[in-house]
Amino acid sequence: QVQLVESGGGLVQAGGSLTLSCTVPEKIVNFNAINWYRQAPGNEREWIAGINVGGRTDYADSVKGRFTISRVHALNTVYLQMNSLKPAATAVYYCNARLLRRTSSFPWGPGTRVPVSS
Repeated sequence: QVQLVESGGGLVQAGGSLTLSCTVPEKIVNFNAINWYRQAPGNEREWIAGINVGGRTDYADSVKGRFTISRVHALNTVYLQMNSLKPAATAVYYCNARLLRRTSSFPWGPGTRVPVSS
């Protein structure tokens, strides 16, 4: 089954930085928007950042100013650069998106785990 593929997770110290990647199976312009989510242990999955087909970006208040979402069309990849990481950012990070020609999003992938040590 076609999925979006997240990568780049790994252990990072508090205050450090990490960049996650989301590779999509088609051209980025075929998607309504591509979003990043995270699910911390014991919590529900939450939306944290998105970039729409026109390139507009949006962020949850909890990450605004520290996380940056970007894309490289030639690689069909969307990135999430995370700076000044806090232990509370420990979570599994997922990307998801909906193709413009579809009414539903892709199924969730396995995500990429980011533990932040204090």
